[in-house]
Amino acid sequence: MTLRKAKMSDIPALTTLINGFARAGSMLPRTEFELSEGIRDFTVVLADNVIIGCAGLHFYGPTLAEVRSLAVDQTRQKSGAGQALMEALEREAREFELDAVFAFTYVPGFFEKMGYHEVERGDLPLKAWKDCLRCPKFQACDEIAVLKLLKPGANLLHQAPVEQNLVLISALRQN
Repeated sequence: MTLRKAKMSDIPALTTLINGFARAGSMLPRTEFELSEGIRDFTVVLADNVIIGCAGLHFYGPTLAEVRSLAVDQTRQKSGAGQALMEALEREAREFELDAVFAFTYVPGFFEKMGYHEVERGDLPLKAWKDCLRCPKFQACDEIAVLKLLKPGANLLHQAPVEQNLVLISALRQN
């Protein structure tokens, strides 16, 4: 297995991989446009020059990022690919001197093995909920919020400016 940052030419493979899990209801779908906008967030893992997994590290300010779209081909799960992706994202987060990394997941046990702890969704900045607006499960979300502190004692939950939170709260109420 090898890891590298994603390239634009990887978008079709990423779309297929991520949206396969989205169809099963275990993650949000991603369009080619969304992946194009965020391609620099993504790291991929390859086996025999074929993408078998991906994950993105999406920044929410100078101290906090989200692990998103973590997906490993079902035939390659338990191969260490997911762990390798998570370790790569954590290295990247540390290089950017982030205080913490979080995720919304249906597989909290995997994240727990990686040093994450379950937290209340409301403890995360509202800005991090922006993708929730288009989720079909928005009104009855059953994902679990997990968080990993990268710096002991970090003041990790820096809120967005009040006006940004008010705009997001308004949008959340409209759905």
